[in-house]
Amino acid sequence: MSAKGVIILGSSRSQGNTHTIVSELQQQTGFEVIDLKQYKINHFDYELNNEDDFNALFKKMTATYETFVFATPIYWYTMSGVMKVFFDRMSDFLFEEKDIGRRLRGMNMGVLSCGSDQEIKEGFEMPFTESANYLGMQYVGHIHTWIENKKISQEVQQRITEFANRLMKK
Repeated sequence: MSAKGVIILGSSRSQGNTHTIVSELQQQTGFEVIDLKQYKINHFDYELNNEDDFNALFKKMTATYETFVFATPIYWYTMSGVMKVFFDRMSDFLFEEKDIGRRLRGMNMGVLSCGSDQEIKEGFEMPFTESANYLGMQYVGHIHTWIENKKISQEVQQRITEFANRLMKK
């Protein structure tokens, strides 16, 4: 039996290139997709005075899924701002309601990036791998993708299929 997973889309464009790639990965894995742009998620607040959608969304996610795939376009050599805010907000559950944050232990984390270039700069993966280590998650890897002429190339298609197979084995 495969792990129940979710693809977390962190793009400023809900129907952009990253979404095109996410749709293909979803088709191959059956994972649900959560589009962060559809939620109100405020920046981290040390007083934890955020009144937004994050806490309820995170609680539901950690109670429902075993595998988290963070899908982000590459903006200025790193994850999108939407995705970074989501990562920052996980800190809410390191200060308060720690039992919710601890649910991540033993779960799987993968990363899908989509950029305009076929290569990414060294260091892109570091925030994800280190977060997985800190949270006690198993890091299952990263694939970098791109769109050519508004289509998924054969090379990218192969990468998605290999990544989907790796995710389904978890």
